[in-house]
Amino acid sequence: MFRPLKTHQIVVDVSLGVAFFLIAWPIEQIVTGATGYGAPLQGWLEAVQALLIALVFGAALAVRRLSPGLALGLAWAGAVLQMGFGRPPSFADIAIFAVLYTTAAYGGQRVYWAGFASALVGALVITVYLMAGPVFAGGGLTWQTLPLALVMLVAAAFALGLSWTTGALVRTAVRARENRDAQQRAEAEAAAEQERVRIARDMHDVVAHSLAVVVAQADGARYAAAADPAVATEALATISTTARAALADVRLLLGQLRHRQGDGPQPTLADLEELYAQVRAAGVQLRVDVDPAPPGEPPAAVQLAVYRILQEAFTNALRHGAPGGPVDVRLAWLPDRVELSVRNPVAPGAAPHGRPGHGLIGMRERAQLAGGRFDASEESGSFAVSASIPIGSTA
Repeated sequence: MFRPLKTHQIVVDVSLGVAFFLIAWPIEQIVTGATGYGAPLQGWLEAVQALLIALVFGAALAVRRLSPGLALGLAWAGAVLQMGFGRPPSFADIAIFAVLYTTAAYGGQRVYWAGFASALVGALVITVYLMAGPVFAGGGLTWQTLPLALVMLVAAAFALGLSWTTGALVRTAVRARENRDAQQRAEAEAAAEQERVRIARDMHDVVAHSLAVVVAQADGARYAAAADPAVATEALATISTTARAALADVRLLLGQLRHRQGDGPQPTLADLEELYAQVRAAGVQLRVDVDPAPPGEPPAAVQLAVYRILQEAFTNALRHGAPGGPVDVRLAWLPDRVELSVRNPVAPGAAPHGRPGHGLIGMRERAQLAGGRFDASEESGSFAVSASIPIGSTA
């Protein structure tokens, strides 16, 4: 029924309605409804009629944006009073055009079409009233006056319809702007969500792998310290190096999440040797086979996907694989794609893999984001992951 408006909008509309009433009332008082234009009204009855008409149209103008439906009803009430009193069209009728505009621009669906119907019906009512009413009636509608009536009908329909059409165009422009803003907000939210998912994926890869290496080193040092203290010292050095690198990566990711600028850690193929060294330092027998070698410089997205998939596969091997068991890595850099696989023995008595964890989901997402595929399976006491990532054109 009522639209939410700001305080200054309500003040402006009410002020406009009051000003319109103060102007329309004196004009209505010098218009006579029986003897034509220009004759002063006689008696209190004519003064009350002028007051009512000016007041109703002024109220319609004041609430036209707050409640277009109520304004339309008041406009019809003012028109009915005007015709009921036998008065001619006057300055007060200007409010009808403003009301029709707001019904199309701001009204609900029903008010929108009610304004359209009012423009058509109003044009017909005006024509009939002027041709057969008490003011301009010259024998009513005849074959001689029919062309004039048709011209009057078209003119009234054009004037009223123009006001409604202008409001409809404004309504369309406002809706288009709102849709555009909503689309931009949705795109921004989708981009932000994708960025959060990417950062969360990087955070998981960095933290999970680093903690797996630290745990493996700590467990190995605890058992070997009694026999060889140098092993414990070496393990602590590896733990320190791994933890510092992970802390630097986490700080970079958190800074990116806070300030939304810069890239997170983006390792390349040149960092694989350091990754292999960390895994070997954790006591894993790592065997790497690269055949054939990369043809040139693979795209950065492919390098990142290969690194992160290998990193997470090593993390799973450290956490769930058989202690001290070998981990076989195979990389085949073909002209159009890279094939990689990581296989490690499963710890005896370990429960079979059921619902995929974040690690497997992250590896699959990495492969899919690079346009490839990913598979993971457990068979014959070993767990294997494999991925195929298209290379495309190489530098």
